[in-house]
Amino acid sequence: MEQALRGNEWRSEGKVRMKSQEYDVVVVGGGPGGSSVATLIARRGYRVALLEKETFPRYQIGESLLPATVHGVCRLLGVTEAMERAAFMVKRGGSFRWGTNPVPWNFLFAISPELSGPTSYAYQVERSKFDEILLRNAAEKGVHVQEGVSVDEVIADPERVRGVRYTDAKGAKHEIRARYVIDASGNTTRISDHVGGKRIYSEHFQNVALFGYFEGGKRLPGADAGNILCAAFDEGWFWYIPLSPTLTSVGAVISRNRAHEIQGDEAARERAFFSFIDRCALVKDYLKDARRITDNGIYGKLRVRKDYSYANTKFWRSGMALVGDAACFIDPVFSTGVHLATYAGLLAARSINSVLSGAMTEEEAFGEFEGRYRREYKVFYEFLCAFYDMQSNEDGYFWKAKKVTSFDSSAMEAFVTLVGGVSSKEAALVDANAVATKFESSSRSLANAVAATGDMTTRSGERMNHMFRVPVVGDVMQEMNQIQRRGVLGSGMKESPLLPGGLVPSDDGLAWARP
Repeated sequence: MEQALRGNEWRSEGKVRMKSQEYDVVVVGGGPGGSSVATLIARRGYRVALLEKETFPRYQIGESLLPATVHGVCRLLGVTEAMERAAFMVKRGGSFRWGTNPVPWNFLFAISPELSGPTSYAYQVERSKFDEILLRNAAEKGVHVQEGVSVDEVIADPERVRGVRYTDAKGAKHEIRARYVIDASGNTTRISDHVGGKRIYSEHFQNVALFGYFEGGKRLPGADAGNILCAAFDEGWFWYIPLSPTLTSVGAVISRNRAHEIQGDEAARERAFFSFIDRCALVKDYLKDARRITDNGIYGKLRVRKDYSYANTKFWRSGMALVGDAACFIDPVFSTGVHLATYAGLLAARSINSVLSGAMTEEEAFGEFEGRYRREYKVFYEFLCAFYDMQSNEDGYFWKAKKVTSFDSSAMEAFVTLVGGVSSKEAALVDANAVATKFESSSRSLANAVAATGDMTTRSGERMNHMFRVPVVGDVMQEMNQIQRRGVLGSGMKESPLLPGGLVPSDDGLAWARP
């Protein structure tokens, strides 16, 4: 018989006795999304526990950050100095062999005149180091961090989610009762179904990535040496991410229909990987004097990841919210993984802080959370469609499948569900022909902007970055710019609602306020 809980007592569950604890919030997962939401709630003085199944540092893919994360969220978290001490590779933008122009070109982070100097950069990071910085910072800010633990089940009833049960590193059973549970446990989450709804996959973006690490690879010229390089080839595209002056992450993204080419043992994957490199002249040239790392360690083997774009039809229910890959994932070409995770962490923290303080109802605060989160996913998804559509090679199967004109009604229906949730009523998203026409127009605008931007040997200060004049790019940058500005300008910055009739951030950026 279950005994009543009070304070820090023992609870009987059949023959198992487990220690029960009470917190305001329990976060499952210690990656960037989990560490961010935990820290930003703890900063308001609430009791937060974070449960992480692994022991940091640990390997993770997704090394390329965006300025909104570095100068916006990371400043709110208080890790700016730790990031600087880590001496991560400075990333001023991205360099691409992509689209109608066969000459590689640059996309820079000079987002506005007032921010083009001190914050027009991000970092390339080794995730084992970056994620540990965020997790240790959470502990320093008052979060009760536990590593090496496994969450066994979510405590819930028809009214709301009320906590979790978990097993610690020594095998002891525990229970946490909390006002909120945050699932930040990644794409392999086992608890996200407690918010209801289901995961919907994009029918348009279902790719597979094969990747490894090299020593001694070539670097882009001059100040662009830290840029991410994305290069299209007949069967897909490559990322080339400089993590240090000598260490490079290299990955081939191909259609899932070619996944059979990368199956088998390490030797088979090795042959497939280098055959892709041979078919991409730019990456082959950059690796001609490099050595793939094959010794033991986190960088010593080839890895495969399914880069399928997806989103849950629900991001929250009473007492629980999803952030990061537990909620949604999008193709890695724009380096959005950490951005979407930390952004979602910020949104969830604002919502929880607002409810716990009594400032507003759960429905109002989390309506803003889900609305902003879906909007951010949607604009990146639209940008992704237009960006893939501008690739000039229409003969290869991969690129034919990515043309927006190939969208049929069922695929467009899936897209609407993916980005808008099952309750979406946006007429502009329902008309498949209208959306395809819009994406075609965006892809032409992007192609024209690329032609005007110049090649990647052009000194970036010598010409305007025409990409920011393209409407679909402006949509993508809108909220990231606001986060970045708030990080630079600090508290007291006034913002307008992002959503019709929506909320705005509080003065300190840690909660919601009514405009």
